[in-house]
Amino acid sequence: MKSTIAKKETVQRDWLLIDADGAVLGRLASKIATILMGKHKPIYTPHVDTGDYVIVTNVDKIRVTGSKNYLKTYQRYSRYPSGQKIIPFAKMSEEHPDRVLMLAVRRMLPKNTLAYAMLKKLKMVSGTEHEHAAQQPKKIQL
Repeated sequence: MKSTIAKKETVQRDWLLIDADGAVLGRLASKIATILMGKHKPIYTPHVDTGDYVIVTNVDKIRVTGSKNYLKTYQRYSRYPSGQKIIPFAKMSEEHPDRVLMLAVRRMLPKNTLAYAMLKKLKMVSGTEHEHAAQQPKKIQL
């Protein structure tokens, strides 16, 4: 038996289309992170980016369960005194719905230099129309 190691020159990348209408944030983010890493493929290699491109439509219609809509917060810090900003989930999802999904997916990716390349393959759109029709994405149901 032979085991193969994927090389970045030989990786075949597909374009996948996901409709996020009514999807739960965490469950959707974990599926997207798996696809971006390439763990759904038999040629998965941890040190090579083997993932596919993902287009997510209707990002503004993602939902959360329980009381996360009121209790979940996003925190950032500017490294200046009193530079801490805390933004509630309701405000963040209203102003930047794509950023909510991007942060959830980013935190599920590996903490190394490949994570940046993987996250660049995630494309998010608030409506149903997207600009990647030329790539002929395959619609998948999660």
